Amino acid sequence: MLLDIVRLIVGVVILGYASYTDIKTRRASNMLWVIMGSIGIILLIVQYFFTDTLEDDNIYFLAFIPVMIILVYVLFQLRLIFGGADAKALMALAILLPFPFLQWIPTSSGLPNLPIGETSLPYCWGVFINALFLFLFIPIGLFIFNIARRQIRFPHCFLGYKMSVEKAKEKFVWPLEKIENGKSKFVYMPKDFNIEDELKKFEENSINEIWVTPKIPFMIPLLGGFICVFVFGDFLTHIMNFFQSLF
Repeated sequence: MLLDIVRLIVGVVILGYASYTDIKTRRASNMLWVIMGSIGIILLIVQYFFTDTLEDDNIYFLAFIPVMIILVYVLFQLRLIFGGADAKALMALAILLPFPFLQWIPTSSGLPNLPIGETSLPYCWGVFINALFLFLFIPIGLFIFNIARRQIRFPHCFLGYKMSVEKAKEKFVWPLEKIENGKSKFVYMPKDFNIEDELKKFEENSINEIWVTPKIPFMIPLLGGFICVFVFGDFLTHIMNFFQSLF
């Protein structure tokens, strides 16, 4: 239990700091993931050699470490994970959280049992899945935001919001439009897209306001997914259990 609490503290501190720097500069130091992975290795060694909490069945979960690392690398190469820091964070989490923890706060402590419900996935997978679910709420939030501003245009209102071209130059955003044959056309993060050149084209065509999508760091949903996995477990298991209960 103590080692799991250490894992929780390490993850929250490092992911929290990475989220802060990612918001401010859209960068997260590689040293953070070296530290997280190194601490994860040390905790595994301590758990294996100096405690009796690592049962024989759990040893097989160590095989998920290279599987998770390879999967993340493939997703990054396919541009399904955009940020290099996000990919490195998931690889480090594979080392820090290779097991599914049953109850890291026992009943004897007098505190609520956490996580709520059971999970059959290694927590590193649970963090990733939780982060994906949390990320899905962003389009809903953007839609509500645009309704409040009375700026509705599909699919733009689910992906971003309107902003002046001049302000877009100073913000971490991607244009949702580009100029082709003198007309504005919808586009969503294409390859070989020079943002500065595209913004200049809008000005040249006397277009002062465009739709943009914010560069929301995936590090933030990762932090939320990490905390949720210690409190609720992984969302996918809960959803599957819910549908199984219906039949």
